[in-house]
Amino acid sequence: MQKMYAPARIAAIFIIIALLLTIYVSALYNVQVYQPRQYDEENIHRRIVTRDSTIAAARGNIYDRNGVLLASGRPSHNVRLDWAALRGMSETNDVVLEVIYAAMDVGISYVDTFPVTRGAPFEYLSSMTATQRNRLDAYFEYHGIDPEIDVSSLLAWMREHYKIDFSVGILDARLIIGVRYELEIRMVVGTITPYVFASDVSTEFVTYLAERNLLGVYSEASYVREYHTNHAPHVLGYIGLMTAEELEYYRELGYPMTAMVGKVGVEYAFEEYLHGSEGQRRILLNEEGTVLRDEVRKVPEAGQHIYLTLDLNLQIAAENALRTTIEAINVKRREEFDPEDPEEDLEIIPGGAVVVTNVNTGEILASVSYPSYNLSTLSNDWAFLNTDPSYPMLNRATQGRYSPGSTFKMVTALAGLRNIPWYNQNYGIEDLGRYTRYEDGGFTASCWLYREAWGASHGILDLATALECSCNYYFIQVADWLAGSNAAEAAEMLDEASLDLGLGRATGIELPESVGRLANPEVKAEVMANNPIPSERLWYNADVLLSGFGQGVHRFTPIQLANYVATIGNGGTLYSMSFLRRIVSADFSETVFEQTVEVLSQIEDTEHIEMLQAGMESVVTGRRGTARGQFGNYSISVAAKTGTVQSETASMNDGVFVCYAPADNPEIAISVVVEKGGSGGELAIIARMIFDRYFVTESSFLAVPYGQMIP
Repeated sequence: MQKMYAPARIAAIFIIIALLLTIYVSALYNVQVYQPRQYDEENIHRRIVTRDSTIAAARGNIYDRNGVLLASGRPSHNVRLDWAALRGMSETNDVVLEVIYAAMDVGISYVDTFPVTRGAPFEYLSSMTATQRNRLDAYFEYHGIDPEIDVSSLLAWMREHYKIDFSVGILDARLIIGVRYELEIRMVVGTITPYVFASDVSTEFVTYLAERNLLGVYSEASYVREYHTNHAPHVLGYIGLMTAEELEYYRELGYPMTAMVGKVGVEYAFEEYLHGSEGQRRILLNEEGTVLRDEVRKVPEAGQHIYLTLDLNLQIAAENALRTTIEAINVKRREEFDPEDPEEDLEIIPGGAVVVTNVNTGEILASVSYPSYNLSTLSNDWAFLNTDPSYPMLNRATQGRYSPGSTFKMVTALAGLRNIPWYNQNYGIEDLGRYTRYEDGGFTASCWLYREAWGASHGILDLATALECSCNYYFIQVADWLAGSNAAEAAEMLDEASLDLGLGRATGIELPESVGRLANPEVKAEVMANNPIPSERLWYNADVLLSGFGQGVHRFTPIQLANYVATIGNGGTLYSMSFLRRIVSADFSETVFEQTVEVLSQIEDTEHIEMLQAGMESVVTGRRGTARGQFGNYSISVAAKTGTVQSETASMNDGVFVCYAPADNPEIAISVVVEKGGSGGELAIIARMIFDRYFVTESSFLAVPYGQMIP
């Protein structure tokens, strides 16, 4: 009988099996003993994609002084494209195009700043920004492309560079190029924040992308800043991605490149409190995009909450008062304008500002800059706002610099009371209409009444009646006595009084502000920088006289004017002004910071301040008071001063008005400045409407539920 298995064959099979086992065991031993870390995360990067990302921290809320919610953070999702994962894939362009079409299908806008039109005929954008131009130039330089290349040649080059198959239509190719350009330009420039394909996308879109499981495409949790009011945008400010200039500063503070930071206003001023601390996440995916591990390596910490000094009720009243008054004046001017009169110009008010402050604390209760903008639509309105000749983005309240006009006369009076031995509140000065002492030298000045009433004058005046009727001649004479034979010393006297009352110095607010400028030889020399004459020879008695009735080279902000009149109202205490009331922790469990009242300086000669107060009350109560029309029969006693300023660039005067109330026990002070507003007396109605709101005891609206817009 024949054997079914030959012994030799069986032996050969066992030898082969033994050999294979030996190889496998040896390999396993080698891995476990000699190469134990070969398959750690950092050593398998070619087969497993590691994606590190930040977890956005909830930005702190902003409230008004009464706890009304003004700004908060709403959870959202952003879609990102991972360049490291995409560039190693053969199907990168297919993935990019699929994501683009998915976004377009559901109406989601995505980021494509490549400065070439998306439709034929292709051409460079006529509205290309400086940033787009700089990035395109950097791209050209990096790849050695001729900067003069035409669009068709550029697209052809980029199509080949990004390996876009020619079976893909030119319109689709342009879409792919736009996203590929966004991804690559960040590598080229190096200081651009990481690419966010789309921000604040819907949950449905996130779900769709997750179901498609596209490698290199992922969503991340974020927060969208949500403003619950259209009021006080210049105070609240806004947030945005870091610029290249900001990147280095915030990187030292531990901010990731993707962080949103405050740009202006309170968002900027209190960035360190509002921002919080981002978390960190690490995700491991295999070649197919399947998530192998998802771990939070650092938990984010929410930002702290800010309570402002603003009273939203009063802010709304101030905004409405300024806006409606300006619009009414402009309507009247348009109606009265005769376009056929060659000597007549239509002077429309371009802007103005109002500030309301607590006389006894320095807290800012309202701060208005007109024209304004809407924080909710800022991104859509950005291009228009930045080209608007009326500068709606400028915070006129804190950074607009204006001549004070006759509101400066209290400074001149204080300097005179301090430095002129024979001068006092009862000293009579006769208004002669025109001040002719320096007529031979080519300088004359006159009272406003002399110009407007065919040579009339105010007669003999003391300090109170001079302020009452705002007599220029009176304060020109006081300024001339100050000047004497040394105009420079007179400038120092006026500067000292100005600084004591808060003009020409920082107010202490947390927002960026202009400190304005005082009227003195050095400042005039700066203004006339191209004049070769030394500053000491540029300053004359005439300069002192102009300064004395508010028409010199000095310029102050509305917020300084508010602090100025508040200092007079409270008896001479100059407080540091503030927008901040308190800061509380993210969970509202503790107060992190409580603002305290800070005194910057104290005027010792309070008897002089009392004289100024009496004069300002006469502006309202006196028979010739320039604010008598609005406040003569008002239920609350008011002290005020009007101002009219000859504009440097227009035939229409700027209007200035300052006041405080109640006159006998002041609580709030108001400053109003309106460009081309005419006389300050015409603007008193704005202050009256604000007083109407402040001295009403009941709030005009109840608390607004979270998420709803404040009316």
